[in-house]
Amino acid sequence: MADPAGSPGAMAQPRVLLTKEPAPQTVPASDLPMKVYEVALNTGTDSSSGLTTAGFRTAKYLPTEWHLNNSEQYHKAFAGCEQAERGRAEAKELAEYAAAAAQRAQQDSTAAVGQRLQDIHFWKAELQREIQDLDAETCLLAAQKLRLERALDATEVPYAIATDNLQCRERRQAPDLVSDEVERELLKEAELIRNIQDLLKRTLMQASNQMRSNRDHKEFCEMDWSDKVETYNIDDKCGKYSNQSTNIQFHPSSVKFEESASTPETWAKFSHDNIYRAEQEKLASINLRALIDNILHDTSEDMRKQCAAVNEAFAKHCEELDDTKHKLEHHLKKILKEIGYQEANIAALKQAIKDKEAPMKVAQTRLYDRSFRPNVDLCRDEAQFRLIHEVEELTESINSLKKKLLESEQTLRNLEDTRMNLEKEIAVKTNSIFIDRQKCMAHRTRYPVVFKLAGYQ
Repeated sequence: MADPAGSPGAMAQPRVLLTKEPAPQTVPASDLPMKVYEVALNTGTDSSSGLTTAGFRTAKYLPTEWHLNNSEQYHKAFAGCEQAERGRAEAKELAEYAAAAAQRAQQDSTAAVGQRLQDIHFWKAELQREIQDLDAETCLLAAQKLRLERALDATEVPYAIATDNLQCRERRQAPDLVSDEVERELLKEAELIRNIQDLLKRTLMQASNQMRSNRDHKEFCEMDWSDKVETYNIDDKCGKYSNQSTNIQFHPSSVKFEESASTPETWAKFSHDNIYRAEQEKLASINLRALIDNILHDTSEDMRKQCAAVNEAFAKHCEELDDTKHKLEHHLKKILKEIGYQEANIAALKQAIKDKEAPMKVAQTRLYDRSFRPNVDLCRDEAQFRLIHEVEELTESINSLKKKLLESEQTLRNLEDTRMNLEKEIAVKTNSIFIDRQKCMAHRTRYPVVFKLAGYQ
């Protein structure tokens, strides 16, 4: 196939020409994107086209384009000079304004730092006062806690006395082993002391927790106060900086707000909340101290009142025991006298029975001998009837005497049993009096006084 230019292979394909050489590249060409150049098309009356233009430049500017380019350069030069002159005037004005603004901003900043120092000093003083108040309140609460511990220790003796009294009274003998008023009062006393011990233990735990809370909030205030002291020193140093200071330098990275930075409102609220919570804890501690005072006063009074009630019950019961013992001893004397009389009566009855033996023998012998009368003389005469009646009378009298003797002997045995019971009861009452008076009441003299029960010793 023939070449379109008329001679096949006679001329190479036309190259695309650039208007200027590309600038040297610091980055390898392989790393840059390929630049596409557009070839101006030769069109119009002044353009050359066809086979005769082969081998010449095909991308040429037009004369109008050349004049337009020169005009643009003139205009740019004039505009650049005018802009530069205007820029110098603006720069001078800006420098003067910047100097005044910098001086004014520095003065405002110094005043702001000074105001900030006053705020920090205020909160620092408030925190310091609260720390001192909390420390003093904690010391007072510690003294009350010591009173509670002493009062709790003091309850051990009354409780030991009450339980020992109950155990001692268990050694009473029947029928004195009775649930009487003394035992009810002792049980009430033991229960009261146990309840008081539980109350004191709970109050001790509450006081310990309150002291721990006081110390925690005091620590919070101390940490806040320490931060305020450090901040005050930093801001005081910052307030003394001036343009003539020798220890100032650039810190570009400091011109920013920290993400964790607080606002003035949250900053003030933080210290206010610390002081408010500390005040609440201080108020709770004051109320707890007043409560401890009331508890110790009431518990000591209750224990002493119950102790007095127990002592009164003991005294009353001992009086009853003494009275009962005296009555038993009086009846014992009567029983002993009656036993003597009864023994004499029994002896008399036995003698009376013995005295009836001879008449009985006489009568029965008469009857026996008369039974040997012969034949018709064995007669039921008046003498026979009288002898038989005599024997019957004697037999009846002897039987009556023997019956009375049995009754008297039974009465004597009953009197002996009564005597033994009375002697046993007297021994029981003596034992009960010994337990209540010598053991229990003597032990109760060791009962602590109110001053010690209130925790002052």
